[in-house]
Amino acid sequence: MKAAVMTAVGDPDVLQLQDVADPAITSPTQIKVRIRAAGVNPVDTKIRANGLFYDAKPPAILGCDGAGEIIEIGNRVTRFQIGDNVWFCHGGLGREPGNYAEYAVIEQTEAEFKPARIDWAEAAAAPLVLITAWEALFDRARLQAGQSVLIHAGAGGVGHVAIQLAKEAGATVITTVSSTAKADFVRGLGADHVIDYHRQDLLDAVNTLTDGRGVDVALDTVGPATFAQTIPAVAHYGTLVTLLDPGTVALAEARVRNLSIAFTLMLTPMLRDLREAREHHGEILRRCAGWIKSDRLSVHVGRTFPLAQAADAHRLIGEGHVQGKLVLLP
Repeated sequence: MKAAVMTAVGDPDVLQLQDVADPAITSPTQIKVRIRAAGVNPVDTKIRANGLFYDAKPPAILGCDGAGEIIEIGNRVTRFQIGDNVWFCHGGLGREPGNYAEYAVIEQTEAEFKPARIDWAEAAAAPLVLITAWEALFDRARLQAGQSVLIHAGAGGVGHVAIQLAKEAGATVITTVSSTAKADFVRGLGADHVIDYHRQDLLDAVNTLTDGRGVDVALDTVGPATFAQTIPAVAHYGTLVTLLDPGTVALAEARVRNLSIAFTLMLTPMLRDLREAREHHGEILRRCAGWIKSDRLSVHVGRTFPLAQAADAHRLIGEGHVQGKLVLLP
């Protein structure tokens, strides 16, 4: 099969289209999937640049997100049949091959039925960001109807689905963007208030919108500087969730505000083989599939690339201006 192979640790050019052996079913509970689309996530670019998990060494196939049709099943598979269409987030970290390829073999428990309403690219773009946003807002922050939430980088992969999930929960959504076009995009998703961080001061804007109280919940999808800048914008006894390592940040103001600081890394169940957490991920995708079916949730694909142009997709993510998600089409 064809695969975009990470041939070394380094810049995007280490991703090379190669012929590799087809994966084979080795367990009676596995399924073989013809991959129709593979999501590209920022974590893929970080692994490519910094190295694989599990002390693994290249060559490796990246890509956690995938969607495709089942072409073969083990003799103890009970959840699916040949011909079923599935979406999933599994592999690509260094232990199991990822989805920048024409085929993948995964355990049946790692897959869910693809929502029929969306196409292959949208399905492959969705799992990691949906699970991440859900865990951050609902599992970590316990977001409730009537609360206010600040979502950073609302036009990004996690941000644009987090806006929709928060609105479904009945929250008032404030989000940050970097351009007028992105402001229009997030308003179309339901954002109540939009802050252009190139033109407005974050804290002044949040205080104006909340009468000086601050938001009940904040979601940092950007990094240390944004995390630190957000602390005084969160209401006393509020919650600040980050997807990233905040680094060395002064927490005196967070302490005085009695903030709850939480972390979300949706890869943890894969990295630590946590069965119950993996089952919860499946539950999240099933819930989200229902909202997609009823047209209450959508995933925006900013651009698609052929598998041979995986390096171009990584370069575009590195520029930091992607709207929605990028997807590879084998």
